[in-house]
Amino acid sequence: MIPVVTPAEMAAVDAAAPEGADVLVERAGAAVAVAAAEMLTGTSEGAAAVLETGRSSSPRRKALAGRRVVIIAGRGNNGADGRAASRHLQRAGAECRIIAPDAADAPPCDLLIDAAYGTGLNRSWTPPAGIEGAGSVLAVDIPSGVDGLTGQVHGGALAAARTVTFAALKPGLLLQPGRTLAGSVSVADIGLDVAAATAQLLTEADIADLWPRREADAHKWRSACWVVAGSPPMRGAASLASLAALRSGAGYVRLSVPGGEPDASVPTEVVFGRLPAADWHERMDTSRFGSLVVGPGLGRDPHTASAVCGLVARATVPLVLDGDALAALAGDLGAVLAAARAPVVLTPHDGEYEMLAGCRPGADRLEAARTLAAAGATVLLKGPTTVVAAPDGAARFVTSGDARLATAGTGDVLAGMIGALLAQGVAPLEAAALAAHVHGMAGALGPPVGLIAGDLLGAIPAVLAGALDPAPQGFGGGTGSR
Repeated sequence: MIPVVTPAEMAAVDAAAPEGADVLVERAGAAVAVAAAEMLTGTSEGAAAVLETGRSSSPRRKALAGRRVVIIAGRGNNGADGRAASRHLQRAGAECRIIAPDAADAPPCDLLIDAAYGTGLNRSWTPPAGIEGAGSVLAVDIPSGVDGLTGQVHGGALAAARTVTFAALKPGLLLQPGRTLAGSVSVADIGLDVAAATAQLLTEADIADLWPRREADAHKWRSACWVVAGSPPMRGAASLASLAALRSGAGYVRLSVPGGEPDASVPTEVVFGRLPAADWHERMDTSRFGSLVVGPGLGRDPHTASAVCGLVARATVPLVLDGDALAALAGDLGAVLAAARAPVVLTPHDGEYEMLAGCRPGADRLEAARTLAAAGATVLLKGPTTVVAAPDGAARFVTSGDARLATAGTGDVLAGMIGALLAQGVAPLEAAALAAHVHGMAGALGPPVGLIAGDLLGAIPAVLAGALDPAPQGFGGGTGSR
């Protein structure tokens, strides 16, 4: 996972650095210069030659000779980083020109380095005119004009092909529109200690490290998940959540539709268990289950709300509360969670967040997720970038999903995936983040237009097959424990 720190946290990290600002600026400038050389030459081979103290190698000088670089450099550390990069590039043969952030226009160039302002900018900025005559844009730390905390734009901003940020990612590089404006982002190590970061970006490599594998003596009841979902008019959600749990590694899935029957689309592998329409929580013996998923398509009958709150107080295994189960908590979230005996995961979109918190999430989505989680639950706040927060403030960012997932039923699939991971013993924060990441990757395998929630069910195993290391092959066969 890649550390993510807020601008305020980054300022504290900078202040605690054992080296002086001049040392850090030189390291940052060197990292920017290497990235610039890669962009100008179209290859990373030999790019580090721009850092040589003497004359750069003949091939490198020839490759950069005559290439025009314009650096928009402000007065702060961000501008100093840009000036340091300019020195390296000039020594390697490039023609560099530095202009101020308030320059009327920018001269034509092959590469424009945006070092005008960093993550601390809190006012509007208008980029110089004539940027259309520039080549690619390389941003230093963050595209100038983008709020480092929220990703929102103050006035104007330059869309970068690439951004080199330092020590850790910033939320503004992960949240829209900053995420798009930053282009391809790389993190340069300049010697700052970010080990205390409490937020991280989940990557594909983390799936192999964190996703649970079935043990050799596995038994279906060791990863059993009970899904309480659906209602007479909305039974499809129950099918999606149940099958998603199976596809994500649950060994046994029981489905109950309070007061109703399962939809014909529910696969035969899902075991149906009847529950009454009211007070169904009193009929649930969860002792053999590893997790519960409650809410998709459940409906908003007053009896349902009462049963959901009652189940939270009775359950001794982790619960995922999704969809209509979230509505049951509205207006009484703190009291319901205070009575919980087991970890609870909430999965709101913005409208459901408002229902629970009394206000919309706002631009600072990290703070929004943390605020709601402080009530006593792990919160997965859905959006173009998903933010997951635990009650203690630890957080994860997930950027694998895209607009293809903005269709009915995909949230039901996600809820089932989280339930499966909880049933396999994964901690709530990691279970929610892992499920969201694989969910997004599964969506990315679908068509650009026309993806439906059911398409994700077959894509989940495909994603996991590519992300997980093959299971070690023992001697002989065996049928496993059933």
